[in-house]
Amino acid sequence: MSKPIRGLGKGLDALLGDSSSIDTLRSPVGYVNKAVVGAKDPQDTADILRIPVDMIEPNPFQPRMSFDQEALQELSESIRTFGLIQPITVRKKSADRYQIISGERRFKACRLAGMDMVPAYIRDASDQGMLEMAIVENIQRENLDPIEVALSYQRLIEECSLTQEQMADRVGKKRASVTNYLRLLRLPAKVQHDLKVGLLSVGHAKVLLGIEEPAAQEQLCDLVIRNGWSVRQLEDKVRELLAPDKPQVKRQEEELPEDYCRVLEHIGKYFDKSISLKRSPSGKGTMTIHFGSDEEVRRFLKALDDSNI
Repeated sequence: MSKPIRGLGKGLDALLGDSSSIDTLRSPVGYVNKAVVGAKDPQDTADILRIPVDMIEPNPFQPRMSFDQEALQELSESIRTFGLIQPITVRKKSADRYQIISGERRFKACRLAGMDMVPAYIRDASDQGMLEMAIVENIQRENLDPIEVALSYQRLIEECSLTQEQMADRVGKKRASVTNYLRLLRLPAKVQHDLKVGLLSVGHAKVLLGIEEPAAQEQLCDLVIRNGWSVRQLEDKVRELLAPDKPQVKRQEEELPEDYCRVLEHIGKYFDKSISLKRSPSGKGTMTIHFGSDEEVRRFLKALDDSNI
């Protein structure tokens, strides 16, 4: 599964060597310990249940009409190896029928991978308040792994229409802590798996988030597991691997002040592409907005005009 690494020189491949033995430590996240749908009544909308694939139907309002077959095949192969990291979300239509709310691509990949049961959240699409309470209660449990916490935060944002600031208030966490958990979902499935099953710590994951190339993140993750590196050792190794004339990989990112997080959140509503903000300890920095169309710029300009800014 190794891919060429850009920006880290040749040192990483030399250090990694044969990593085939590391995969023996990994087992798919199959949610085999979760109940099959219908096994408990009433169902807690924050819990994950397993649903037979023939009881699930696509969402007729799904805006995406076609799926990239090559990407779908790659996701299917990832699911065969690591299991489905992020469950789909469905709503109950009848006693034996469920309709996808989100995750149709993941569902198609699960079927392609030959899964007969798919892990899913079941929600009543018309009961927003109960859903929010169930998810918040789920987050407050002590036995959740970091990916489960991040997915719960993501559900609150997407399904309950909450901002990060509102969500932080709901769960009693600092805004920066919420942001850091959500960033874990940017990691490759392989790294998310290792974080979920305890082969990798959140501290290690934060260091890996400072590296742009997913292949480099995966190979460094393998090194941490094989060599038992601490977070500090991983930081030192990344610096060691960088050639002097190569672009520097960021160390663990400093948490942005609250005001900066709010700027990113508010502006991010108007652009589908990523927004980045870099700030030095002295308060100087840059903000970069990547937009996908002229319409996004016009929508943002209209928002500014309407607010008399």
